[in-house]
Amino acid sequence: MDTLLSLRVFTEVADHKSFTAVADRMGMSRAMASKHIQHIEARVGARLLSRNSRNVSLTEAGARYLVTVRRLLEDLSDAENLISTDTLVPRGTLKISMPVWMSTPAFARMLSDYHRDFPHVVFDFDLSSHKINLVEEGADLALRVAFKLDEGLIARKLSEVTFQMVAAPDFLDHTTRPQTANDLIDAPLLAYSPVASDGRIKFGGSEGLDVKMRPVMVSTNESHLHLSALSGMGYAILPNWMTKGDLDAGRLETVLPQVTWPKLHVHAIYADRSYLPAKVRSFLDFLASKQGLESGLS
Repeated sequence: MDTLLSLRVFTEVADHKSFTAVADRMGMSRAMASKHIQHIEARVGARLLSRNSRNVSLTEAGARYLVTVRRLLEDLSDAENLISTDTLVPRGTLKISMPVWMSTPAFARMLSDYHRDFPHVVFDFDLSSHKINLVEEGADLALRVAFKLDEGLIARKLSEVTFQMVAAPDFLDHTTRPQTANDLIDAPLLAYSPVASDGRIKFGGSEGLDVKMRPVMVSTNESHLHLSALSGMGYAILPNWMTKGDLDAGRLETVLPQVTWPKLHVHAIYADRSYLPAKVRSFLDFLASKQGLESGLS
């Protein structure tokens, strides 16, 4: 059998988790797609996919093998482009995972600027805060402010974001504008569950916060917390990228502006490889440039 084709079938099945869908996409029967997987498994002497009547998933060996195979196929594709055009033209689908709070009008304008320069790149975004497996989920990049790198991944620092406590003016008018951290004890908190699900807010030194608030909402979705803060439901700690427009327009106020709020770095996380596909490299360079993340969200 054509081993290269078998490798392509393997990566497609790993991405789409369906033999039927991949067979339709690649113009072959489901039985033939299965034979290609069996061919690869026989060559490596290991089971790469677990499958039953309803589900297809990577085995541990399959996940490790996919890292090398995906790099091989991407490098081959780039090599073919290099030979045919004498240059690497960014093209194809660029899959990016990032938290929903990064989806701002300024970020959208920045993507539009990139698209004008590289019209053959198609964006595919996963807007969530959960840590993803870049290899298993087929993502090219993850944009994160907090992370623990898995083996085979590297990070590139892009920009900085400040998280600060905000509340709606009407809410503050009907309660009180806190003057010290103690004024927030037992105050209603719209809590980001991975950080403060119990209502404990603690960071910084003598000018920081160490206070127990009262959660009235717990969520992993920053947009939901943002909307609830705008509606006057309570206090929320949100990134300035998300709240800048509301603060400028007076729809939200910064609580305890004298506090030194935490600043975190935004990183691009991607698979470590000797040669990045043109679509990934060009987008990373764009984010790091003066036209990229820093200026696009200031």
